[in-house]
Amino acid sequence: RFFHKLLRDAGMVHSDEPATRLLTQGMVVAETFFRAEVDGGRIWVNPTEVEVQRDERGRITGAVAREDHRPVEIGAIEKMSKSKNNGVDPRTMIARHGADTVRLFSMFAAPPEQSLEWNEAGVEGMSRFLRRFWREVATHAARPDHPEVKVAALTPEQRELRRALHETIAKVGDDYGRRLSFNTAIAALMELLNSVQKFDDASDQGRALRHEVLQTMVLLLNPVTPHICHALWQVLGNAECVLEDIAFPRADPAARVRERVTLAVQVNGKLRGTIEVAADAARETIEAAAQAEPNVALFLKGQRVRKLIVVPGKIVNIVVG
Repeated sequence: RFFHKLLRDAGMVHSDEPATRLLTQGMVVAETFFRAEVDGGRIWVNPTEVEVQRDERGRITGAVAREDHRPVEIGAIEKMSKSKNNGVDPRTMIARHGADTVRLFSMFAAPPEQSLEWNEAGVEGMSRFLRRFWREVATHAARPDHPEVKVAALTPEQRELRRALHETIAKVGDDYGRRLSFNTAIAALMELLNSVQKFDDASDQGRALRHEVLQTMVLLLNPVTPHICHALWQVLGNAECVLEDIAFPRADPAARVRERVTLAVQVNGKLRGTIEVAADAARETIEAAAQAEPNVALFLKGQRVRKLIVVPGKIVNIVVG
């Protein structure tokens, strides 16, 4: 950026900035450990050379050096540096978990503009997610072949999974392209995998829909974990190719339309229950369902409803007194 502005001032380029959009990345930070010397100095110990004890919330309660099993002091969480000896060689993690896992953790651990706290437990969590995804794809691929998805023939449960798929496509595409929010994109894919694992439908259309979801997930994850996605694409029965040459998935607006919605019901501003109604339910139907909800009815008993506010798709607030 400095050189670009220098060239601009010299009249050699005619724009103020070298790029149309600037993203300033955060730093990578990690825990620090040390031993105090007699003269007040500190000998810093690398995190890979320390065994830590944690409480039920994951907070460090103690640490000992792996070499001599003697205690070490726990320092602050600081940016990785040679002076604090808290740098972690990514090659160690890559050798243990694979490059895709390390990439996935780096994208998921924090928004790119914020500091990323290196956490080996987090890397292991990403490894578990990828193994779970692999098992789901492999299990599906081992089942009988399936027809194409027929949207008009889908059951309500199948339509709900397809809606979740296209909601995820829209979110991931927006997070990658506009928001540069990679952590929320990955979180959305984790939620979609949970939905797939809960989807217990072995019918022809159920298997076809599961195939569509898993194949789309491979394309959505490919920018972050290209190696495993390259392999899974073939596990799903596709020919070997460069996935970057395949068009990125696009959401179907019709598939994203909800048939039913869940509304929170408040009484005098306090949550007392939830109701599920058709997305296009009339106001009178929503009001009746809200007042008939068992727990809500307890708080309405003997009270006069003074006002009833319906915020479509979100909440019902009943004022009594």
